[in-house]
Amino acid sequence: MTTSSVKKNMRLVNNLQEVLLSRKGGNNSSNDNNDEQQKDDSVGGDSTDPSTSTCNEKAADENDSSKPVVLVTNGEGIDSLGLVYFVQALVRLGLYNVHVCAPQLDKSVSGHSVTVRETITVTPAEIDGATAYEVSGTPVDCVSLALSGALFSWSRPLLVISGINRGSSCGHHMFYSGVVAGAREALICGVPSLSISLNWKREESQESDFKDAVDVCLPLINAAIRDIEKGVFPKSCFLSVEIPTSPSANKGFKLTKQSVWRSASSWQAVSANRHPSAAHFMSNQQSLGIQLAQLSRDASAAGAARRSTTQRKNVEIESVGAVKSDTNKVKKFFRMEFVDKEQEDTNDDLDFRALDNGFIAVTPLSLAPQIETDIQTAASDWISSVLHEEQ
Repeated sequence: MTTSSVKKNMRLVNNLQEVLLSRKGGNNSSNDNNDEQQKDDSVGGDSTDPSTSTCNEKAADENDSSKPVVLVTNGEGIDSLGLVYFVQALVRLGLYNVHVCAPQLDKSVSGHSVTVRETITVTPAEIDGATAYEVSGTPVDCVSLALSGALFSWSRPLLVISGINRGSSCGHHMFYSGVVAGAREALICGVPSLSISLNWKREESQESDFKDAVDVCLPLINAAIRDIEKGVFPKSCFLSVEIPTSPSANKGFKLTKQSVWRSASSWQAVSANRHPSAAHFMSNQQSLGIQLAQLSRDASAAGAARRSTTQRKNVEIESVGAVKSDTNKVKKFFRMEFVDKEQEDTNDDLDFRALDNGFIAVTPLSLAPQIETDIQTAASDWISSVLHEEQ
């Protein structure tokens, strides 16, 4: 790292409390006024009317076309506290049209997987002040669908934000992480993006930490949107934002590099004799998976015709077929968990090390295996300038 880069990075270590206090000084009154406005403009619901999706979308677009659109997704599902608190905060700001497209279920370790040769369902979800949909797919499915123009009428949002995830996505965890994959997919589609994760620890963390995490990352998000509009936000990379376990006690933002840190994978055998009900459930799930995989490859023309002509909303028509299985085969069952392990690397510029030291780690990530020097420099310059002006 050059001397100039070191100087720039030193400026990243700032007192975030001063940033937040300065922000609050000018925003309190406008936030109060925007609360009622957002309540009036809220859309979404569980209507069975086939036109619900179209009405939901149009209502959001008609709120204020001059406001930039922000798309939010995550890895843990649309009901997760990290996403709910984050979307509520964006809505309260009153500065953006907030759209949500998130998984129906927890897909936090789905990596960059995408659903192909299968039908996914999309259902309107209720989040006050936002246009929201839950998707029976992965975070990548959600972002890809949202940006395709098939779900929303707009061509693309100004910014895609994936998070806030429960648990760190540092190091090699980014390859498993659904929340990082959501931001990466946005970059692949040519839209600026960020992923946000909270370093959740089972014995220390509490639900209120998500609200604190929202507060500490909002200044960075507002600066990103401002500079995207100006055309000076770093291109060819997205930003991975890692928030420490105690967000309100953080030591400030720090530009970091991706490490090779990862938890150890621990596989444990599950005894069918000790857990017969679990074994029966998993056996049924395995058989169902085999059937669906087979049927997706060999779907009949009649079945395809029925799917194309059906008009019922959020209902999938599935053919039923028989798949031969040998019940005499011995099945074995295993479960895998990640186990934290000590890291020997003492480089304070690495993501996990800065996070452990109480900083908010901001890591530029590109689509290339190794981020190019010019991308690293551009991201460093932008982050440095934003944090410098906030002080």
